[in-house]
Amino acid sequence: MAFVPTYPGVYVREIPSGARSIAGAPTSIAGFVGAFARGPLNMPMRLFNLGDFESDLGGLSSDYPTSFAVSQFFLNGGGQCYGVRVSADASAAVIDVQDVAGPSDTLRFTAGRQIAGTSHDDPGTWANALRIDVDHRSADPASQFNLTISEVLVENGIEQPVQTEVYRNLTITAGPRNAIDVVNAQSSLVQLSRDGGWTGGLPAPTGFYSGTVDTAQFAGIAAANTLDIDFGTGAQEVEVPVDAPPTTLADAAALLQGAIRAAFPADRLWSQASVTVIGAQLRIAPGRNSTDYSPATLISIADNVGDLAARLSLDAAQINVLQYAPGNGAAGFQSAGSAGTDGSAPDAATLRGNRATRTGIYALDDVTAFTMLSIPEAAALGSTANLAAVMGAAIAYCEERRAMVFIDPPPGTDTIEECEAWLDAIADAGLRSEYAVAYVPNVQVPDPGLDNRPRSVAPSGTMAGVWARTDGQVGVWKAPAGITARLSNVLALDFAMTDQENGVINPLGLNALRNFDIPGNVSWGARTLQGADLLASDWKYVPVRRMANFIESSLFDGLQWAVFQPNDTPLWTEMRSAAKSFMQGLFRQGAFQGASPSEAYIVRCDETTTTPADVNAGIVNIFIGFAPLRPAEFVVISLQLQIQQDA
Repeated sequence: MAFVPTYPGVYVREIPSGARSIAGAPTSIAGFVGAFARGPLNMPMRLFNLGDFESDLGGLSSDYPTSFAVSQFFLNGGGQCYGVRVSADASAAVIDVQDVAGPSDTLRFTAGRQIAGTSHDDPGTWANALRIDVDHRSADPASQFNLTISEVLVENGIEQPVQTEVYRNLTITAGPRNAIDVVNAQSSLVQLSRDGGWTGGLPAPTGFYSGTVDTAQFAGIAAANTLDIDFGTGAQEVEVPVDAPPTTLADAAALLQGAIRAAFPADRLWSQASVTVIGAQLRIAPGRNSTDYSPATLISIADNVGDLAARLSLDAAQINVLQYAPGNGAAGFQSAGSAGTDGSAPDAATLRGNRATRTGIYALDDVTAFTMLSIPEAAALGSTANLAAVMGAAIAYCEERRAMVFIDPPPGTDTIEECEAWLDAIADAGLRSEYAVAYVPNVQVPDPGLDNRPRSVAPSGTMAGVWARTDGQVGVWKAPAGITARLSNVLALDFAMTDQENGVINPLGLNALRNFDIPGNVSWGARTLQGADLLASDWKYVPVRRMANFIESSLFDGLQWAVFQPNDTPLWTEMRSAAKSFMQGLFRQGAFQGASPSEAYIVRCDETTTTPADVNAGIVNIFIGFAPLRPAEFVVISLQLQIQQDA
């Protein structure tokens, strides 16, 4: 817009320089698709370290091959990845809780978490270790309650909480402390909901007697009393002598608690039992640090001798489940409960997914950028047709997203002949692509589920980490191979390859993992699946293809500002300047061949690339070429004996 001065004086104007910078796109973000121990289904979970992996997807588990790939990625130098959990039939644990008065259904607890403001189920058997306690020791017990939600780990038969969430002063009604709103926004364990037809009020406190104790009855308590108490292991006789009748509910609670603890001092189910006062009621709970403890325990107390239970309103008809837990079904004030299931191993359709519903590999549509894709479980689908159904779609998807995909060998591929046969099979299935890469053999890593004995796993997770480490140490133009491309946390390879065997598969575009005395286990190949000598492809080498992906992605992101700008010389000059600056920066880092910029790259954006017809069609063309670095695959040393010449 033209500047129009309106008054006499000095004006200061800031004029854009016209110089724009292009930032390099990320190169080391991996995507992993497969089954995991926990996590929402078909949601890309962003992970920065093994701690994130543990909390969001359940961490390393012997039951889930893809978990080893993610672990190996981080252990080999990876810094950021996305994990997509898939399953066709896994289910989430559910607990339905009733209120005190009805009892009517009031709240449903479903294993899950909230992502981007939306609740998602978190299926799996992991949630069968959830425990939920309710109490009314709140600011307003008539309208508020507290929740304690724990995930427990059973060690030596004893439940130990490993993660606990506490929410206080919650309400069922609308307001700032509404239980559904508060818990769903903060919890990483459960999501709350309420069926439209449910009428229940405050949830019943777990392990709680609903009868109200009348302290006026204490005066007539018998001096000798024996109670039949069942904490879930069968009724036991507990003597409660009353030397002097209690005068308060607290005294009565102390009397009963002392008798229960003294009855079986060596059994923590009894010796750590508690009797607490809540309002005009008693809450009786057995000790939880006992191998006999069960969250579904229904406490039963009845008079055997005397009338203590009747005087304290400990009517057996008023028992309640001690602690809400999945899988308990109808028990006390838990009207229903279903355990979580892990489901079966994902098949080809589940791994591939559906673009329309963003499932399987297409869940990564929600990710801004990823540059490597690993689907280890595709290797074990049992047939080349199943493998092709997954990897064919993955290759097309990675070509669209400018990423590389790993194709892993099937389990048991442990001879050079089997490697050749497998390569022939995937070639016949049309999986030779410049966007795909394969390494053999499988690697052996420590398996915690087997006392850290070796377990054979797919190499893709390890190699994704090596790629990321190489990018960070040198750059995407460096081949992730050689004695510096060490395989961390790899105890051994499925078979030791000789130089001659390596010479068989390398010209076919299949990369070897080797073991040498000094460097140990290393990556010893850098070809794409289009890298067979016979194909003579421009995209023979992994670093060349990845370098092109990097430049394309960087320019695609960095030139977005040019869209809808006036299509004329100033725009062409600005785009050319930005691209040259970006390419010159790479040249200075040693990313190209050539001793000078003119030998290393070329950038053109002018009337020779954009014709008047292009301008009329709204098109601006920029041409960029670069001289890629190719790895020194074969180092040839020529040695000659020199004949001594006479002087």
